[in-house]
Amino acid sequence: MTTRRQFLNTAAVASGGALIAQSALPDLAWGATPSPMNILILGGTGYIGPHLVRLAVSRGHKVTTFTRGRRKPELPPEVIQLLGDRSGQLQALEGKTWDAVIDDSATNPEWVRLSTELLKGKAPQYLFTSSTGVYYPYLKRGLDETTMPHTTLVDPKDGSESFGVQKAQCEEIVRAAFGKGGIVVRPSYIVGPGDTSDRFPYWPQRLAKGGETLAPGKKSDSVQMVDVRDLVAFYLKLLEEKRGGTYNAAGPREALTMEGFLDQAIKAVSSASKLVWIDDYEFLKAHQIPESVPFIMLEGNDLGHTSIKNRKAIAAGLAFRPLAETVKDTLSWWATVPEERRAKPRFIITPEIEAKALADWKARG
Repeated sequence: MTTRRQFLNTAAVASGGALIAQSALPDLAWGATPSPMNILILGGTGYIGPHLVRLAVSRGHKVTTFTRGRRKPELPPEVIQLLGDRSGQLQALEGKTWDAVIDDSATNPEWVRLSTELLKGKAPQYLFTSSTGVYYPYLKRGLDETTMPHTTLVDPKDGSESFGVQKAQCEEIVRAAFGKGGIVVRPSYIVGPGDTSDRFPYWPQRLAKGGETLAPGKKSDSVQMVDVRDLVAFYLKLLEEKRGGTYNAAGPREALTMEGFLDQAIKAVSSASKLVWIDDYEFLKAHQIPESVPFIMLEGNDLGHTSIKNRKAIAAGLAFRPLAETVKDTLSWWATVPEERRAKPRFIITPEIEAKALADWKARG
């Protein structure tokens, strides 16, 4: 069984499948056409990157990516692609300047230290992709940007803690190097076309099949996610408006429950699914269903995982497209993913696990 943090650590795996065309942007007040910026993206070929690159180019910006060259997504021909390695091979970045840097590929604090040391004074803005994982353990609900991140590792065996602490340490390095020019964005679960994990894609494809469908958790369990296209639009808005600071990019705009999510998703794909709710956490754990993003068991260290406050980001321009659009577009994109991946997806809820859980749940009465 693959854990949530193992999924996060597989973000470097190529997504496979073509990205569908950029959908209409959410209701985002862009303001005047921006002056063209020269933007360096550390990363740019994984999940967030291709969406970010295409939108930036469409906004009239000049874009340079810095990657190891292992993936070859279809990017606009005018994009400058530099090769190197975050672990120390940064020579391709030397002697150059940019208007802004977007760090889209770092969890390792040492990578961030090396890049910020080199780029300090070479760009006035540095935007770092962090995570709401910096708040882990989520011991209370309603956490916001005034909550101090967890920066000291207590249990090295806890993958969630290790991930969050590393991201928090990266944030500190960015702020120390760039001051007011440092921007930190903390997304919740990132969803939508091009997903490099098999977390969220499970639901559009499963609901589209219809029939008796296991619905895990309590109907009132809160869920959070952000469409990758809304996230990158927020990145560019922050840069174009020369903002600084830290923002929780957790969607949707208003609170959403697991019941509300499934209701909207079913309508989005015109599903004939008949939901069978299993609200017993211990039963789900025993049947190898500890989560199924956006469903998370809201207990213990994850109590406040999906109730992160987003008002500061919304005030700065974060906007959200309808959930139905995210679900439909993810389903359309999933159909383009190579058959090899679709035949053996890394879904937590496999057909076998679902069938066994449903049978045992009914037998329990």
